[in-house]
Amino acid sequence: MAVNELRRKQIESIKLMMNMYQTTGSKTASVEPNWKILIYDHYGQDIISPLLTVGDLRDLGVTLHLPLLSDREAIPDVPAIYLVVPSSENIDRIIQDCRNQLYDSYYLSFISPISRNRLEDLAMGTIQANSVSQISKVYDQYLNFICLENDLFIPRYHDVEMLSYHALNSADTKDTDIEVIRDILVDSLFSVLATLGTVPIIRCPRGNAAEMVAEALDKKIRENLRNSRTCLFSGDSVVAGQFNFQRPLLIILDRSTDFATILHHTWTYQALVHDLLNMELNRVNIQESPANREGEIGNVNAQKPKCYDLNSDTDSFWSIQKGSPFPNVAEAIQVKLDEYRNSEDDIKRLKNTMGLEDESLAVVNATVEKSLANDHTSKLSSAVSSLPELLEKKKSIDMHTNIATALLEHIKNRKLDTYFELEEKIMSKSSIGEVSILDIIADPTGATPEDKLRLFMIYYICGPSMTDADLEKYTTALRNAGVNLTSFDYIKKMKSFAKMTLKPVVASDSGKSSYGQVFSRIMKSSSKFVMEGVKNLAFKTKDLPVTRIVDALMESKSINEIEDYRYFDPKLLRASDGAHHTKTPYQEAIVFIVGGGNYIEYQNLIDYAKRQTVQKHITYGCSELMTASHFLQQLEKLG
Repeated sequence: MAVNELRRKQIESIKLMMNMYQTTGSKTASVEPNWKILIYDHYGQDIISPLLTVGDLRDLGVTLHLPLLSDREAIPDVPAIYLVVPSSENIDRIIQDCRNQLYDSYYLSFISPISRNRLEDLAMGTIQANSVSQISKVYDQYLNFICLENDLFIPRYHDVEMLSYHALNSADTKDTDIEVIRDILVDSLFSVLATLGTVPIIRCPRGNAAEMVAEALDKKIRENLRNSRTCLFSGDSVVAGQFNFQRPLLIILDRSTDFATILHHTWTYQALVHDLLNMELNRVNIQESPANREGEIGNVNAQKPKCYDLNSDTDSFWSIQKGSPFPNVAEAIQVKLDEYRNSEDDIKRLKNTMGLEDESLAVVNATVEKSLANDHTSKLSSAVSSLPELLEKKKSIDMHTNIATALLEHIKNRKLDTYFELEEKIMSKSSIGEVSILDIIADPTGATPEDKLRLFMIYYICGPSMTDADLEKYTTALRNAGVNLTSFDYIKKMKSFAKMTLKPVVASDSGKSSYGQVFSRIMKSSSKFVMEGVKNLAFKTKDLPVTRIVDALMESKSINEIEDYRYFDPKLLRASDGAHHTKTPYQEAIVFIVGGGNYIEYQNLIDYAKRQTVQKHITYGCSELMTASHFLQQLEKLG
């Protein structure tokens, strides 16, 4: 099972649950869906939301979906499917529903395994409610992760603060709190592996939270493999496949491996939407201005924020362009817009030729039916039949136009192209020329104080060492620019005793991407994106620190950064650290960052995998997807 099929596997599990565990080919499965009600808690809702639309749920027979803790009326003749975590509060509410006879039957799907004590509480409660016969199924689903892309997942969205970098590194965090965080992350990673049905080789650095998670995960998988009754990896026995080199590699890293990337201003579409527009669970809200909406100037409703779902499964433009540099996206939108206008013009010309300029679609259809033999009419019939697809394309174009316009406004107002270009040079150890970081910080126009802080922190981490006098000049300039330096105090402390010397590596010229050519084409066209004032950028693709580590581990290279990495193989009868290393390259890897990650790191790994001569699959996960702003807030608390 390829690691980049995680989303598909999770959707299959949820659909099986929605069909009340009747497989398509089973004798009891009906052609028509059985109508049912879906009950979920916050965690269940977050899991389903990026995967299935309301229309998808309706196709699966879900007529109503309601939060578990809401006030719900009885619907006695309908079965109910529950997707919830097995918390004591949720168990109590399920028992209350049974007591109140809200539904005909109950299919209980727990996101993570229910403990024996709570299962006994559930059994006792349903006995007392005289509703044992109504409990049709009780399942441990192992769905305790949110799949945002085919190759991207996070453990949770609600209560994510308890998994944050701040929670892991705060002096106020108790050992028991750390153990809770560890157990949540291990449970989520175990769910990912159980869904994929694979047992990986685990690698991690020593002496940080990543090692703690890796040890506990190795133990959990090992215990599951030893129990033939409950083993979730049916194709994997303890001995069979023990030395199968095609098993995936699970690389667990700590956020402290690389601070610069999480602070970096980005230039790719998906990462920009996340950083500038705060995309959450593949959903973004845009405050649309009236000027962006044709024919709606003066309409008060035009100021209402619009919510857009960005789904790679249903939106081909997003699927193709999400990892592209922003100028390429702007050009691609213009191409799509031109194609739409040409199709629209073709229909208008056909209508004019047939004398139907002012007729409604119903009249056009009637005319088409009466004269199908006519060549023009046949063409118009074809055009009319393509109208629904054309309208969907128009909807997609409008959405991406509005999103790109909002991004462009941020880029131009804050001069983010300049910051991105400068940070790229600093992180790849290239010369920044005559540019003065001090002058940029002191410039009162454009960028926000946070932008200036992000630039300086990257310069401090990745640039040349500073004397105390130089550091004082920079910090004074930052204070004069209105920057709160509390978060920098934490970075300074970390650099004084931690190894923060891991630098990005510049890739070969084959990865070069010239944005100058793209911009010149956009400027010459009749694009609705006014790109004046945005810099023409040309730079080399580079591997970020995490990608460099992943490359070394997958290719069994020897570099300083991974010399002391631990090695776990849960299939070995006895736990050993390094005794059975293989030099055979790995084709698949799951990379998980404890302490948070972002879309820049994710995209860099995906681009790396695509560049390889031998096809590789990499899936990226992190304890939370952070914007730079959110990370700085956490550092402020730690500073």
